[in-house]
Amino acid sequence: MGLVGGGLGYILAPKHEAPNSPTSYSMVKQSAARPSMTKTPIIKQPLRLLMDFDAQIQRDGQQTSDFIHRRDRKFALNCEEHNSPSDPAHWLAWLGRFDNGSEQLAGTGQSTEQRWQRINSGFIALGAVLGIITMAGLLFYDGGQRINVTVIIGFVALQLLLALLTSLQSVMGWQPWRPLLNRFMPASNPALQPLQPALMARATQGGGLSFAVAALLTLLAMVVTQDLAFGWSTTLNTAASGYHQLTSALATPWAWLWPSAVPDPALVEATRFFRAGKNTALTPARWGQWWPFVSMLWLIWVVLPRLLLRLLASALVRLRTRKLLLCHPGLRALRERMATSVLDTGAGHNDAGDLPDTRHNTLLQPLPEKAQLLSWAGAGTVTDKQTLPAALAAICPGPTLNVGGLASLSQDQQAIAQLAVSSDAVTAIMLVRSWEPPTGELLDFLDSARHNWPANSRVFLLPLAAETREPSNTATDRQLQPWLRFAERCPPGFVTVGDIAISTGLSHS
Repeated sequence: MGLVGGGLGYILAPKHEAPNSPTSYSMVKQSAARPSMTKTPIIKQPLRLLMDFDAQIQRDGQQTSDFIHRRDRKFALNCEEHNSPSDPAHWLAWLGRFDNGSEQLAGTGQSTEQRWQRINSGFIALGAVLGIITMAGLLFYDGGQRINVTVIIGFVALQLLLALLTSLQSVMGWQPWRPLLNRFMPASNPALQPLQPALMARATQGGGLSFAVAALLTLLAMVVTQDLAFGWSTTLNTAASGYHQLTSALATPWAWLWPSAVPDPALVEATRFFRAGKNTALTPARWGQWWPFVSMLWLIWVVLPRLLLRLLASALVRLRTRKLLLCHPGLRALRERMATSVLDTGAGHNDAGDLPDTRHNTLLQPLPEKAQLLSWAGAGTVTDKQTLPAALAAICPGPTLNVGGLASLSQDQQAIAQLAVSSDAVTAIMLVRSWEPPTGELLDFLDSARHNWPANSRVFLLPLAAETREPSNTATDRQLQPWLRFAERCPPGFVTVGDIAISTGLSHS
């Protein structure tokens, strides 16, 4: 037997494909003529690695266990020889070097990755368009009514709430968008389904970030190109001092960096307006002094949270992908195959499906006219609920000696010695149960008897059937075959299998 080593070469082809077909792949010795072995890059993207690994495991399900064991053990030995990692990424790259159809296999992970890239791009484009439209609507000014800062603050709070809810549903695994996704996308791979909440959250956060950035750029563009008039108003009975406290609290993150972006009490007091009234004492030049606050408010409380949550969503996707890969059943089986040696017996024929040889050259023999009766392990006795036929009683008029089974070794030796002194040549009939196979204890007893009895002694084994406890004429051929083979292995002429039905002058009991 030889251990499969790193220097061995194998031709590995899929089960239903010819070795030279386009989708087959071969492994050859490095010293042999190289096939097309372009270096396969190591897959670093976790999502693509997971999908390619799952596709390869499914493909291996069509191969024999011996085939994939030899292949993966060879990979492990190569890694040990070259001191290289044996992780799934290097395993796929190693297979790709010898796989002429690796491009088709790699397309599984690549197509999944590209599909989600298109989804991400769609959300980004949609978010940018909606961001421009939304900010243009918030800053719409027709010269008559000022832009209400309170509305902008409320919209910022709504954006922050939506961003947090998106991340929360990703962590909880809630998929409110699943019906829509199933309508426009084919059924996803089972290995990808646990990742869909995180993947969709990443796409949504990307669209939200695009929305926030586009809206901020629109705000800055309108500040430069238009004369925006800001103010604040609310139906609630709110004093200017209370509103100033609100704006100061919102401006805390950037107050140290840009103090002028924090509205002062005078600006808050001066820019309050009422729809039903007019403030003629207000100078219009102060209406535009709110734009630094509005810009920083949008940047800090909309853009920055979206950016952080987008990074968090990407990290969550990578973390869950690696976890799914580590828990993949195929990875555990792969590691077991790599760690287990492959033994080759060199046999050209696999006899795993062959039945044992049940042929024999021994035939049933007639019983003698007179013999001593032995009962092996209680076969044919009263405790065995067996009534011996009259024909057998005529052959064996003497008492029945119980041997084997519950009898001790000393009792067996006494029975052997008792028969040895009773005649020049011992002829014995031993009752056995046909449904029980011959045992080593029986063989030892017969061997001891052969050495202690005179020459030309013989033992006739008489198997009893299981159902009726009748002699061997009712035992089936299947039950008799083990006893015939047993007698064939014993010394010639000493042990035979008898049949009372073919004995001369005996009735068929």
